[in-house]
Amino acid sequence: MRVLVTGGAGFIGRRVTDQLVLRGHDVAVVTRRDACDIGKAHIIRGDLSEIDKIEHLLREWNADSCIHLAWYAEPGKYLSSPLNVQFLGWSLDLFRTLASAGCRHVVMAGTCAEYDSDCGYLREDGPTRPTTLYAAAKLSLYITVRQLAELNGMRFAWGRIFFPYGPGEDPRRAVAALINALLRNERFKASEGMQVRDYLHVDDIASAFVALIESKADGCFNIASGNPVTIRSLMEIIGDIVGKRELIDFGAIPYREWDPMFICGDNHRLHCLGWQPDYSLKTGLESTVSWWRQQFRHS
Repeated sequence: MRVLVTGGAGFIGRRVTDQLVLRGHDVAVVTRRDACDIGKAHIIRGDLSEIDKIEHLLREWNADSCIHLAWYAEPGKYLSSPLNVQFLGWSLDLFRTLASAGCRHVVMAGTCAEYDSDCGYLREDGPTRPTTLYAAAKLSLYITVRQLAELNGMRFAWGRIFFPYGPGEDPRRAVAALINALLRNERFKASEGMQVRDYLHVDDIASAFVALIESKADGCFNIASGNPVTIRSLMEIIGDIVGKRELIDFGAIPYREWDPMFICGDNHRLHCLGWQPDYSLKTGLESTVSWWRQQFRHS
């Protein structure tokens, strides 16, 4: 299969690209980064913001399928950034280009933040209620492309990602920030940590996207573990793995008013495709801590 991947040099995209290549697919990645970051994939040097400049390259590649992951995701800024609206427009431009070039199957990355988080375990057929510009832009893309795909006779899958973690994560995000603080022997301020979340290792997220593309899936799918865990329990596991649990100051900061207390996804639809995660929460966190230890040794 010839697969185009956008965002293929990112945290999740790099794993998706690697897994596709290992499984024997021909893969092209749209990126501005150095080719050494991508491995054996074909490089389409360019940017979605200037799709008119790379349209001929996309047509030459002639992809059967596309996994669209590229989006603005800078921690602390992405939820309310106006760039979300721009990425919505660029993503629609990408879809139109793919449709006219003969691509027959598109998979795109959504977010669990599209849902109404007051509904308990979140199902794909449950109500949506985005409360940030990021989530609203993602939901708008899903609704629009779903209609466009039907009009063009294309298959379209939407993977709503829950809470990713793993090696290579941005150090400003919660799991990586905690691990880094403890490895530096620094105290880490946290809330009481009774919020419940659904965490999934980045390699398992990547294998979910590969399952969606290989099965030619159509429709919306939760990319989730289905296993609720409190933030406190997650942090305690990390603290025990590092051996510095006593450095976590639970209750040192208040809960954020807008932060839902329960977010966990029903992943039955994804399981029906034959997907299974390779990591438990503990083994996934162990691999993540081990990766960060290696970075500290080489720094």
